[in-house]
Amino acid sequence: MPDRDEAVDLTDAELLARTAGGDTSAFRHFVARHRAAAFRVATLATRSQADAEDALQKAFLEVFRHAATVRAEGSARAYLFTLVRHAAYRQAGPSRREAPVLDDDLATVGEAAGFGADDPERALADREHRAAITAAFERLSVEDREVLVLHDLEELPGAEVAETLALTLPAMKSRLHRARLRLLAACRAEVGL
Repeated sequence: MPDRDEAVDLTDAELLARTAGGDTSAFRHFVARHRAAAFRVATLATRSQADAEDALQKAFLEVFRHAATVRAEGSARAYLFTLVRHAAYRQAGPSRREAPVLDDDLATVGEAAGFGADDPERALADREHRAAITAAFERLSVEDREVLVLHDLEELPGAEVAETLALTLPAMKSRLHRARLRLLAACRAEVGL
């Protein structure tokens, strides 16, 4: 069993290989490493945190069951995100196209972009900007939100985003570009520019 410090140094492939060998501690480390990101992906297709949690549980169970067969040349993270998306869509059913339940990570992205000044007036303006960004993001289609979250927030490489979304790399790049433009346009509409 890997201890916490050793598990940090292990790759996803190594953790899954150990999982396939019966090491449940290795799988717990894999889950801990990817749970927050996988939950964000699940919330894109569901309307409730409970549905997202159910989809997440189903996806991690699939990874556990098939740990020995996860392709070595592929990304375990992209594989997990693909399973999460499919489980979330099945869980959400027809409501898939409705607005997602977002967690506070969009605010984290806003802070990284420069929000969060110490000046109270600036803090109020920043809060309004975050609200505008969140509202603009919620107005986007599921497909636009998915590509933005996977590429820009989760920082998956383009090829892995394409694989996760079952697209060619050029199609993914096109979708990403259009999603960024739509987000910018939605942000401008939110602030009245």
